[in-house]
Amino acid sequence: MYLQIGIILAIMVVAYAVAKWKKLSVELSMLSAAIAGGTAGAFVSAPPISQLARHLVEGSFTYIDVILVFTTATIFMAIVNESGGVNYVVRGTIKYFYNKRAVALILLMIIILIPGALTGAGSVSLLVVGAPIALALGYLGIPKRRVAAILFIVAGLSAAAPPVNIWAMILCAGTAIPYVGFELPLGIPVLLLGTFTVLFLGWKKEGTMNLESALKEMPDVPSKMSWWRVFLPFLVFFGLVVAYRIWPFSMPILGLPLQFAVAALVALLVSPVRIKILSLSRDTVKRLLPLLATMAVVGSLQQVMTATGVRGLLSFAVISTPLLLLFILLAVIIPVSEGVLTYGGAAIIGIPLIWFLDSIGLHATVVMAGLSLLWPLGDGLPPTALIGRLSVMVSEYKGSYWTFLRSTWVPWIIITIVGILMVIFSARLEFLVRWSM
Repeated sequence: MYLQIGIILAIMVVAYAVAKWKKLSVELSMLSAAIAGGTAGAFVSAPPISQLARHLVEGSFTYIDVILVFTTATIFMAIVNESGGVNYVVRGTIKYFYNKRAVALILLMIIILIPGALTGAGSVSLLVVGAPIALALGYLGIPKRRVAAILFIVAGLSAAAPPVNIWAMILCAGTAIPYVGFELPLGIPVLLLGTFTVLFLGWKKEGTMNLESALKEMPDVPSKMSWWRVFLPFLVFFGLVVAYRIWPFSMPILGLPLQFAVAALVALLVSPVRIKILSLSRDTVKRLLPLLATMAVVGSLQQVMTATGVRGLLSFAVISTPLLLLFILLAVIIPVSEGVLTYGGAAIIGIPLIWFLDSIGLHATVVMAGLSLLWPLGDGLPPTALIGRLSVMVSEYKGSYWTFLRSTWVPWIIITIVGILMVIFSARLEFLVRWSM
């Protein structure tokens, strides 16, 4: 039995490697692996080849709720950006805090965190606020290499931040654990690690800053834009999030997609400029298609691996690894799985890992939070390197990619240590989950 399943797994790995060698996208490569694995499984075990199409289609709907959250949240942030809200906040930060370096850096960090925290994608943070933040950091005298490093680390942390964490959602869906109680286990380390990153990489400056020339070079904002127009949509969103917790028997649970849709409507109504919502939504979804396709293909791959027994084989490999060695390997396995499979790493490796660690007495929610700090690091590793490549692009860094990546080594190590310690001591950190609920 193990030999048969091992052969299927080897065929899936070869199919993925050949697809990447042919320079296909990560999504098509994972789809190739799923089709190859399903076809091979028909010859040596269940399911029959006639069921392959059903498993592929059925699996593609596994994460439909995550796709809806992703889409509505990104459209909401696109409306805020199109109305001039992002540029208004960045200009205000530089204007009022340019001579208070620590405060300016921390505020810019929070601006980067918000889009990724609301959408679950660090790439959205870079696409929405990356360019103006890169300009602001440059005006503060930070070299482009370190600007790119700050954007990469903080954008990765934004994807791990609450309320939307795609890795945790995938793990919860695969292990039948409710997606609740992540606010403090994720929020506290993300804020602390983000603050350390911007202060460590951004404290030293080169040259002096001319405020007037900096404000003149920054993008213009609509004359009618004001702070209340920026913050009102966010207040509505977070108000809806906490309302059903304050009044659990009076307020219906709307769900994140509907909450984001309501906040987007408010942002559209208070925008000082006219926004063509249909064209904006269409363009936003076009930019999201690779990420949405990833979620659909991950579901298909997961279903095929379950049906052919490959997922069970990986689960056995996890539980048969000595615990101390497993903790050490997390620093490598988790980021590399993200670099190769993007969100697929959470479904293929993360789910059996959570089952095993939960069975030995560790707290599953805190373990997911700890692992969620490690997965974003893989977004700087080939072959995908999605956040890493975007960070280099929006910062306009022209040097070697590996030189940029080496500049992140201190925050990288600190984040890795914190994530692994959260996993090891998750049972003692259970109070963070209770305080979040």
